[in-house]
Amino acid sequence: MNFPLIMLILLILTGGVWLLDRYVLRKARPSGTPEPWWIEYPKSFFPVILIVFVLRSFLVEPFKIPSGSMIPTLLIGDFILVNKYTYGIRLPVANVKVFDIGSPQRGDVMVFRYPENPSIDFIKRVVAVPGDRITYRAKRLEINGTAVEMTPVGDYSYVEGGLSFISAKRLSESVNGRTHDILVMPDRPSLQMAGVRRFPLRDNCEYNDQSFTCTVPPGHYFTMGDNRDASDDSRYWGFVPEANIVGRAFMVWWNFDAMSRIGTRIH
Repeated sequence: MNFPLIMLILLILTGGVWLLDRYVLRKARPSGTPEPWWIEYPKSFFPVILIVFVLRSFLVEPFKIPSGSMIPTLLIGDFILVNKYTYGIRLPVANVKVFDIGSPQRGDVMVFRYPENPSIDFIKRVVAVPGDRITYRAKRLEINGTAVEMTPVGDYSYVEGGLSFISAKRLSESVNGRTHDILVMPDRPSLQMAGVRRFPLRDNCEYNDQSFTCTVPPGHYFTMGDNRDASDDSRYWGFVPEANIVGRAFMVWWNFDAMSRIGTRIH
């Protein structure tokens, strides 16, 4: 469902009725005659729809985390807030940038439109920006020839799909001077070659059974899930075009199963 498009249509319809009544219909209506329902209702909803549309389009938009690909940073069921203007002001629906403010940085948790199906929103961590050369080998990142610093934190367990009990190793990773935790599963390979698709600009990447190296093209970003061995990310479907960017996630505002997560900052 294209919610921004639906909101835009409702805004145009209710705003059109409000304008029509203000400048035409009201003058023709006898004094003291109540507004018909088809004028009263749209006029009542118009300011509410306008406020919601402006907030969601230009300032902050809520999202729900549906999968475990960003554990331990984000949990299934987290409701998060996404800053829509950090990476520039974009036209609603068309998603065309009209005012540049900033660009994604390594370490940002970013929401974007899934390149294989732009009607779906994805959330991953930016690990490489345009011009970077990234290598992933033995479950460790190298960016522009320098290995990313990693420190063991301990064991981490969670339930996957309500049935499977998953055990992983929790590591602290430092990207661009910013630290966050990731999960790796020692019994799983660093890369599932069967899952790698023929994505645009794949010639920028070199794959083998144990690792890959990619050079990020201009106007694109390379993203990975913090739950490294349980994430469908840029390793498999390629780079995120700048035009697909939605915004930067910055806070958990609700989780029905874990109230203590309310207000958690996303790093």
